[in-house]
Amino acid sequence: MGKIAVIYWSGTGNTAAMAEEIAKGINENGSSADLFSVDAFSGSISDYEKIAFGCSSMGDEVLEESEFEPFFEKIENSLGGKKVALFGSFGWGDGKWMRDWQERVESKGANLFSEGLITNGFPDANAKEQCYSLGKGLAAF
Repeated sequence: MGKIAVIYWSGTGNTAAMAEEIAKGINENGSSADLFSVDAFSGSISDYEKIAFGCSSMGDEVLEESEFEPFFEKIENSLGGKKVALFGSFGWGDGKWMRDWQERVESKGANLFSEGLITNGFPDANAKEQCYSLGKGLAAF
């Protein structure tokens, strides 16, 4: 099984905590996770067959606009045929940003691994378990 990238943006640490649990689920279940905050990713999306992207909901339920959105715009046309998982935290709204993001990723020909995983605020024990399970499932996907 190849390496899996976990690339995220986190303003308050909530999405970072999710990313860490996802990477743990990957690493403990037969694959190897490369964990990056979006500003630290300097590799190539083409180096990965599977990618977990994380970004919290901002403003009017959109992806973070100064770092994550420009990064994602640059790489989204490289997602065709990739296996992709999406995750993030939110503090308001009903998850519209995640539904919109899922449609965007699917329109680029990526294979989504389940629905995007969202948690309200900092992930509690149940949410951390869901993140671990997402990583475990992505490793096997």
